[in-house]
Amino acid sequence: MPAVIPYIPEQITVHLGPPGSNAPNVTVPFKDYVKNVASSEIYPTWDESALRANILAIISFALNRVYTEFYRSQGYDFEITNSTAYDQAFVNGRSTFENVDAIVDDIFNNYIRRQGFLEPLAAKFCNGTTVTCEGLSQWGSQSLAQQGYNSVEILKAYYGDDIEIVDNAPIRGLVQSYPGTPLRVGSQGPYVVQIQAALNRIAQNYPAIPKISPVDGLFGPQTEASVRRFQEIFGLTPDGIVGKATWYEIVRLYVGVTSLAELYSQGQQFYNLSWNYAGALQQGASGTYVRQLQYMLLVLSDFISAIPPVQTDGIYGPATRSAVLAAQGYFGLPQTGTVDAQTWLELESQFNAVRDTVFRDQERFPYSGEAVQTAAVQTADQQERYELTTTLTQFPGFDLHMGARDPGRKEG
Repeated sequence: MPAVIPYIPEQITVHLGPPGSNAPNVTVPFKDYVKNVASSEIYPTWDESALRANILAIISFALNRVYTEFYRSQGYDFEITNSTAYDQAFVNGRSTFENVDAIVDDIFNNYIRRQGFLEPLAAKFCNGTTVTCEGLSQWGSQSLAQQGYNSVEILKAYYGDDIEIVDNAPIRGLVQSYPGTPLRVGSQGPYVVQIQAALNRIAQNYPAIPKISPVDGLFGPQTEASVRRFQEIFGLTPDGIVGKATWYEIVRLYVGVTSLAELYSQGQQFYNLSWNYAGALQQGASGTYVRQLQYMLLVLSDFISAIPPVQTDGIYGPATRSAVLAAQGYFGLPQTGTVDAQTWLELESQFNAVRDTVFRDQERFPYSGEAVQTAAVQTADQQERYELTTTLTQFPGFDLHMGARDPGRKEG
């Protein structure tokens, strides 16, 4: 249920006390938050490899709180607290150490995850002397550094050999996972996929919730029935519509049953959601991921004239390669014509920026109940839309000609 691609938030809101306390919040740049916590948690005189290992743990833990919407899904208006009983030490207004600042500037957009999992690792830690825990021992990390361990070796010693470091994660403004408008019968797209996958996983722990098959991104009667039963079980209005309250209750339950906010989680698998990099794509490839690539290129072509529009036919032909080359050139990437991880991530980031700033603009794309209802009976080709909001200003997915009418519009 969390956002599909983890990112580094430009800012983070910290509650200056335990979760339920009547304490103020402070919003600070994410880099400054990490510098503050690192300067509050560890000693600047430690070996650099120990400092780097601890800072990566601090970053990953904070990103896990952001990614899982751990507190937001419970109705709080912050991402993390400064209580070490729950989170990490943050001393509002304190000065930080120069060498710690330099390391944070270098690696603040890196984080730890387990191989095959999507979410940043909930990299719990303790000082290792007065308090011990399952995660990293801060003083123990310094001892390993003195024995010649590098930062990755230190982290693997505590978190296991199956971890990896993600480099250069995208940086963006904090965006809530809720799509902005309710999902209901007729809705379609990645948000519906998230709801369907999450409900199916929650149903393993709550068998009264009917499972949805297939997970196809189409909000039909099965999905409505599953949503309605979920709402009944958890005391929400059982209307079968995923509004904000239902969305975040699903987030909360999904994070809980999968232990995504715990050190040893079941993991957000890459195949659970539909918008992840699945390996290099090049001319001659075909299938779902090529279609998703073409969809992102098509949307971006309407905002970036340098990128030519493409057909979303799922076939990586010369036209798609030309669009990829143009996008790579525009974004300053190596112009190979092959969609590697860097190219996919850049396209995904740019596509998300358009989705979050334009498609959620209610003046340009107001919610249209009629569009939702009529979409259910359109052909597959007609469903090739930018977003299911309204037909206003969006290409309808089929040619317009003399005598054409809006879908479902009766003559007269």
